[in-house]
Amino acid sequence: MDIHVENTTHASIADLREAYRTEAGCQVVRDSILRRGLADAWQIELHGERVGYAGVWNRYTPDRLMEFFVLPEHRSVESQLFSAVVRAAGATSAEAQTNIEPQYRVVREHTSGATTEKLLFGDGADPGPSRPDLGFRARRASEEGPEGEWVVTSAGRVVGAGGILHHYNPPYADLFMEVVPEARGHGVGSFLVGQLRRECLELGKIPAARCDPTNEASRRTLLRGGLVEVGAIVFGRLRGTPPRARL
Repeated sequence: MDIHVENTTHASIADLREAYRTEAGCQVVRDSILRRGLADAWQIELHGERVGYAGVWNRYTPDRLMEFFVLPEHRSVESQLFSAVVRAAGATSAEAQTNIEPQYRVVREHTSGATTEKLLFGDGADPGPSRPDLGFRARRASEEGPEGEWVVTSAGRVVGAGGILHHYNPPYADLFMEVVPEARGHGVGSFLVGQLRRECLELGKIPAARCDPTNEASRRTLLRGGLVEVGAIVFGRLRGTPPRARL
């Protein structure tokens, strides 16, 4: 089988990445990584034809394969193509979104010791809680507190803030929020999530979010705010590669 894998530029695989996004049909959490140069792009050729690409982190988690896509008509040999990328790029581990099935399938096949890194959330039907005792508005320039362009107030005081990140694959956006310590545990966060979700939808975006798998309070807040759990980012060591030495 004539397989050729070569290091390339993000621009040269732009059409393949668009096909990846279209098929995924969900928020691609790592969407900006290749574009920002935080991962190396690799082009995959089969018998002289471009059939896919991969991305391998060069920052934060070096040598971890973070994106892999093969055109549907060549997936009967995707395992061989994946192995060729691993050899060429020197990858030692790989990650995948569990809700992007083609990539998750091949990563699951080639890794062991899977670990969940992030829980992923998408838009739900629940509008989130109504709280007449809380206010929600745009942040004023002079206001301090948690970061974000939107704030929640109680008795005239900012008790939480959050915002919407737009650098993901359209039309998806990411919600973030923080509640001041003394106001936590009283439903402020779930109210804030619900309001941010509404603002996101009014902008024509589809809301999404994520949290650490060990952060049960954040998970409950996102669910109560009207989001639903849709998947996870998982990673594992590639079979046949030694574990990375601890520093």
